[in-house]
Amino acid sequence: MPDYPGLITPVDHMEPVPRRVRATLGGRVVLDTTRAVYLWEIAPYPQFYIPAADIDPDVLVDEDHVEKLRRGTARRFGLRAGEISRAAAGRVYTQDSLPGLAGLARLDWAALDSWFEEDEEIFVHPRNPYARVDALRSTRRVRVELEGLLLAESASPVMVFETGLPTRYYLNRGEVDFTHLRPSATITACPYKGRTTGYWSVEAGGTTHADLAWSYDFPTRDLYPIAGLISFYNEKVDIRLDGVPLERPSTPFS
Repeated sequence: MPDYPGLITPVDHMEPVPRRVRATLGGRVVLDTTRAVYLWEIAPYPQFYIPAADIDPDVLVDEDHVEKLRRGTARRFGLRAGEISRAAAGRVYTQDSLPGLAGLARLDWAALDSWFEEDEEIFVHPRNPYARVDALRSTRRVRVELEGLLLAESASPVMVFETGLPTRYYLNRGEVDFTHLRPSATITACPYKGRTTGYWSVEAGGTTHADLAWSYDFPTRDLYPIAGLISFYNEKVDIRLDGVPLERPSTPFS
């Protein structure tokens, strides 16, 4: 059993979204709704389902393709905004679907240039309304090693507690040994933290271990305590907390 709270929302659970949701393509707002619905396609987080009537009809391209899906029957469509076209960008569910789905559209997140909740951009997927992400300063001692090589040690970490994920330990740069770190071009994004501004691989034992550490220089305001700090994947390094070795989690997330 993991030593952090698990996720409890069942697959196919639906709830109303109380926030205004918008998305853009080619500099144009292509959907704007206060009637979106959360649907948990998988347990960790929901997706937005949008009333088809709240999508700009001028950008919809009917692909004349009907799909029989697990949740019901849907008609596939593409998007076109100016010279930008996105084929198979989404589907609209018909009456022959799970209760509450008829008339709702599911759009592929990456088919749009940007998504917003109210006037703030969100990344990767909608935020789970049943999840918490807290960044707490601590004086617990954290030691990070790889193959016996000391990478970082701190008695002033910021600990990030995120529902369904292992605790992350963010350390001051002065407490990280950059002798063994090599900058990487990797960039990732998180719905709760924003976009990373730095990634590092680690050289240890003659092997380069790709993308073991990362940083957010400009995180979202709720995660501001981690700004500029560095964290390592618990799944790929050895961490001691107050001298006690932690078991490596099985699934990597940042």
